[in-house]
Amino acid sequence: MSALDSSIVNISLPAISSYFNITLTTVEWVVLSYLIVISSLLLTFGRLGDIYSHKKIYIIGFAIFTIGSLLCALSSSIILLVLFRALQAIGAGMLMAMGPAIITINSPANKRGRYLGIIGISVAIALSIGPVLGGFLTAIFGWQSIFIINIPIGIIAFIWAIRVLPTIKQGEKQSFDFAGAIILFFALVGIIFPLSFIDKLGIKNPLMIGSFAAGIILLILFVLIELRIKHPMFDLYLFKSRVFLMGNISLLLNFIAQFTVILIIPFYLIEFRNFPASMAGLILIANPVIALIITPLAGYLTDHYDTRYLSSVGMFLIAAGLFLLGLLNEKSSIVYIILYLAIIGLGVGMFQTPNNCAIMGSVSQSRSGTASSMLATMRNLGMVFGASLSGSLFSYRQIYLTKILALKGISGIELNNLVFTGAMRFTFIIGAILACTAIITSLIRGSNKSCREVL
Repeated sequence: MSALDSSIVNISLPAISSYFNITLTTVEWVVLSYLIVISSLLLTFGRLGDIYSHKKIYIIGFAIFTIGSLLCALSSSIILLVLFRALQAIGAGMLMAMGPAIITINSPANKRGRYLGIIGISVAIALSIGPVLGGFLTAIFGWQSIFIINIPIGIIAFIWAIRVLPTIKQGEKQSFDFAGAIILFFALVGIIFPLSFIDKLGIKNPLMIGSFAAGIILLILFVLIELRIKHPMFDLYLFKSRVFLMGNISLLLNFIAQFTVILIIPFYLIEFRNFPASMAGLILIANPVIALIITPLAGYLTDHYDTRYLSSVGMFLIAAGLFLLGLLNEKSSIVYIILYLAIIGLGVGMFQTPNNCAIMGSVSQSRSGTASSMLATMRNLGMVFGASLSGSLFSYRQIYLTKILALKGISGIELNNLVFTGAMRFTFIIGAILACTAIITSLIRGSNKSCREVL
């Protein structure tokens, strides 16, 4: 539900913009409010789950998400819609933060890789069907229907979770660090906000610089405070584990690399190659569908083989796929486009389950909520940074190539083709370099023969 709602809304933004008679810049806040709130609160929810029960936070998350969905559908103004999307994001953040922790605690050690792989499958399904389902519902029933559909699912899931999830006895009673949670929230907002707008406002914009600087200062303050209190909001000593540290860095790099594809390829297919949106959508499905197919196998392999090698193979495939996508031009066959996207999907499926399982296995049960929320935080930060980085790289490279090629006397269609393909190639090469870096961080994170043995 949480992943689906991050992809289903994008396709409905034009309809929402028309309904409220607002600009694209304004309607983007329907997406940004959701993303910023989730990313800024995930670690807080993880800690709350470790203290007060993962099951409780998970169930509360379903309730808030469902109520938020109803209020979004009933919104009479864009301001209310943005506010209720933020409320919906609070519930979604609770679900994201608790999912891997609940699976880790309640699953047999020798099958944990396969069970954590189910999360990868659900995310792949959500990313695949989100735009298609959103377009279908918006066209037939209006944009409100993309929120209404959550209500019956949320009610059923709420009741089901109460009935089937076991209540795990909590350990030593600990206090919650409210001051740390507030500082961390504003620190992450300060960092995520400029990352979301850097491709529109530019890196030199005073607002971007001020927000980012404030976020970094607050983050440093948060670290200094957390190191001095008995029950910190986030246990920074988790980063002493090389598996935990390098696994999260690898995950961040993985999503940054992935989102260069998600942002650039639709423009290549629709604007550069003039494919119909329907055909472009079918081509793009190759990535998540292959990831969906390979994830169960990756889960099985995770339970039997060294996770660092499996993750490294996954990142190698992503790097290779990005490099190959950089070779595309105005005449490239659809078969090659699908093949290259499938290679990246294969890499995504091979990387995430082994990497996530290793991270979850590197912490004690009492910190599983914190580790689970850290996974989701790295994923969201990677999505935001990947989208903003690739957009900025692509735009700046286009400007540079336009000037250079114009000086050489190249113009017209030839200039447009060379500028677009050159900017795309440059962006994907940077993405491939980041993926190669993740190969290194995966290999050096520590030796463990299988996820089961780590746990």
